[in-house]
Amino acid sequence: MVPAQLLRFNLSFFTRPPLSLHTHFTLLPKHRLNLSAPKSTLATTEPIPISHVSEPESHVTLSLDKLFVPPETEVSVDDSSLSTRILKGSNIVLSKYARDAQVTQAEFVKSSVRTEDCPSDGLPEFALVGRSNVGKSSLLNSLVRRKKLALTSKKPGKTQCINHFRINESWYLVDLPGYGYAAAPQELRGDWDKFTKDYFLNRSTLVSVFLLVDASIPVKKIDLEYASWLGQNQIPMTLIFTKCDKRKKKKNGGKRPEENVSDFQELIRGFFQTAPPWIMTSSVTNQGRDEILLHMAQLRNYWLKH
Repeated sequence: MVPAQLLRFNLSFFTRPPLSLHTHFTLLPKHRLNLSAPKSTLATTEPIPISHVSEPESHVTLSLDKLFVPPETEVSVDDSSLSTRILKGSNIVLSKYARDAQVTQAEFVKSSVRTEDCPSDGLPEFALVGRSNVGKSSLLNSLVRRKKLALTSKKPGKTQCINHFRINESWYLVDLPGYGYAAAPQELRGDWDKFTKDYFLNRSTLVSVFLLVDASIPVKKIDLEYASWLGQNQIPMTLIFTKCDKRKKKKNGGKRPEENVSDFQELIRGFFQTAPPWIMTSSVTNQGRDEILLHMAQLRNYWLKH
């Protein structure tokens, strides 16, 4: 029997020799296994207009080996139009699967404390996880343009279950318990950690984990450990850097969000063959909202097709 976690196309990479920058390549080969994915309920449309790509003159310059290239998408060092295909504030190249990204409907479905209790309708899902108080619920509310779809609180650790929110009647956003909440009892933290990781390893409909990292503060060891665990277990992962609207004064020793994002990427580089996909966001300004939805759309549509 093939383990459930192998029935997902792999978006994480372990350390291997670097790829040549002078060859056309697709970082994510098509999965050879026959996925038992449900038939898509999304409307068949042309890819939506791309209005959130990086401008060629952007101050952020990424080398080819630091880009995330979706399946069935070819890029080369000689492609002069490549910079116009990269989502703003990210390292993600858009593909032909970036369509049907708009959220028109969102509803809470259920809370579960075991993976086997999660919805069994086979719809693709994206899980949001991160350190407590990183802004998971705020980001979820921003994505669906609803202020109170997900519970937000000034007290970290409020999310204690696997919470499923059905989007457009065709896919799920999943809010998972935060980790690293020191005030929570050790026994409770252990339970959260156990059932969350069980969900990652055994949820066959999981398309990708969106790991939220606070970009307004220096890199935290616990976030690095979580990213490395996901990579070691071949769990598809996208890094979502939150609170990118917050600006610390350099004279007080603070770093700009862009610097903290760069530091985090440098520290995890040894765990991956190439940089995982990442997006800079802010729930206050809605920075990164459309970019996340476009990225989810191209991953989801590829998953449904294969």
